[in-house]
Amino acid sequence: MEALSEKISIQGKSLPTVMDQINRFAKGFPYLSIVRPAQATDGVTVLSEGQIKRLGEHYLAQSNSLNIVKFVPASGAASRMFKKLFEFLDGDGYLAYNQDAEQFIKYLKNFPFYEDLDKSLAGIGSYVGLALQDKDFKLIISQFLNNSGLGYGSLPKGLLKFHRYEDHERTPVHEHFVEGLHYGVGKGGKVNLHFTVSKEHLEGFKAECDRVKSLLEKDHKITFEVTFSQQKPSTDTIAVNVDHTPFLKNDGSLLFRPGGHGALLSNLAEIDGDLIYIKNIDNVAGERASLISKEYKMAMGGLLLTIQQQIFDYLDALHEGRDGVKEEIEDFLQRELCVVLPENYWHSSLLEQRSFLVGKLERPIRVCGMVRNTGEPGGGPFWAKNPDGTVSLQIVEKAQIDPEKQDALLTESTHFNPVDLVCSIKRRDGSNFSLHQFTDQEAGLISEKSLNGKALKALELPGLWNGAMSDWNTIFVEVPLETFTPVKTINDLLRAEHQPVV
Repeated sequence: MEALSEKISIQGKSLPTVMDQINRFAKGFPYLSIVRPAQATDGVTVLSEGQIKRLGEHYLAQSNSLNIVKFVPASGAASRMFKKLFEFLDGDGYLAYNQDAEQFIKYLKNFPFYEDLDKSLAGIGSYVGLALQDKDFKLIISQFLNNSGLGYGSLPKGLLKFHRYEDHERTPVHEHFVEGLHYGVGKGGKVNLHFTVSKEHLEGFKAECDRVKSLLEKDHKITFEVTFSQQKPSTDTIAVNVDHTPFLKNDGSLLFRPGGHGALLSNLAEIDGDLIYIKNIDNVAGERASLISKEYKMAMGGLLLTIQQQIFDYLDALHEGRDGVKEEIEDFLQRELCVVLPENYWHSSLLEQRSFLVGKLERPIRVCGMVRNTGEPGGGPFWAKNPDGTVSLQIVEKAQIDPEKQDALLTESTHFNPVDLVCSIKRRDGSNFSLHQFTDQEAGLISEKSLNGKALKALELPGLWNGAMSDWNTIFVEVPLETFTPVKTINDLLRAEHQPVV
């Protein structure tokens, strides 16, 4: 124990925190107490055209007095996009054995980086047409992936070319800037963007942001404010062997790994924004879906502002001790915020009830877009029972559901979480909530990994939009499938939503 304590201290970690993490591997995480899937009109709000219009107008009427921020998690490497292409390079070079590589080669001209690849091959005395003619597919793919060529295999997603337009191509970073123009113009005519990036790619992101910023500011007379942050080392979690003893690296030091996207809660907590839009770096469809995306983003913002003002009014009423408002708040919590009050609430004293209602109102708020489920892997909207006895809306990952109940619950599930949120983390007085107070620490995950061929177990913190936001006031809104266009593999860029409009 003393040797372990010394190693933890040397590596600048907290002994109690690390010991809690080690004990967690043996203890595990409990499954969530799922009541039922959230569906249209039962936890998932379906907005009418009139509501979308009214809420959008409400948003626009207030946006020029608000500090609006687009928060974009962008630290993930793109290497997983190219898994099958790397496998092809390690194989015998026959496309028939790798359908992903075959599709990539067959539709090479449809990718926005085709001309760049052709120029790169020309630099070594070849070109795409010649390599295709010679069936030298390994040359094409290695020139595409490796640093001696385009180097796409080692770049983050945000810096890859995703879309081709008539006179230029765009990276996801560029597309997020354009989205900011569509719905993110706030106080002072500014668009604020915040990217969470890895340290190794920070300079690349800065260069791309500077390039796009200069283009768009000139054309649109809009000011962009761009900030960056990295996942904090303090949020890394210890890895263990399969027997739950600490995993040691070759130099004898302990292995700490990034704690998953839940670690970004610390980054989010430091954002100074009245409204914060959260969307992953790779979920960009470009101009093809810009109008419908803009309408729903503004409607979601308008809905949050409406709900937030009502919450502030109710808190004022409770603090002032106004008569007759308690029943109205109880109805609001259950009807608008989908919080089913616990049985013991109804048997509490009036003072205890008022205190309980204040606690339920005085929380961060999020409005989460949900798309119809088309079989994509990931979390979805559910009603779940909480430790305090309430039932509320939660975004739940498959791993959080008891395996014996998964098939039935997932079969009934109709919606999917695309990570499309607008949040407010501010109190009435303008100060930020302490977000870690609203996290369900029992909602983490344990996964199996390996390092240098040796098996290990890794600990993920409660996910940013799962357990980390478990105790937020939550509203689910159905959004069109066209607004969800993630790129998980390179061939996803061949989907219609990522191809030029013809």
